[in-house]
Amino acid sequence: MLNRVVLSRQAQKDLATVPKHVAVKLQDWVEDVEDRGLEEVRKIPGYHDEPLKGALKRLRSIRLSKSYRAYYRIVKDGVEFVRVERINKHVY
Repeated sequence: MLNRVVLSRQAQKDLATVPKHVAVKLQDWVEDVEDRGLEEVRKIPGYHDEPLKGALKRLRSIRLSKSYRAYYRIVKDGVEFVRVERINKHVY
């Protein structure tokens, strides 16, 4: 069961700049993973956990709000968050 979660330096920097409700949602996700395991938390529809494609195909993302996503990868002993990013659907 994968239940260890770490934040990369970039993810920690990103979290320092996001709105509080976004940081709280990520913390809730981390606590859920530590309690239930990644496979169970992936089933929760509110997080919209999904694999990415293209250049980011080794990563997965979760939605923290309509405007923010967190990207993570699975490592041998758990999950590593790579970054938290603001998404603007109008920029292509």
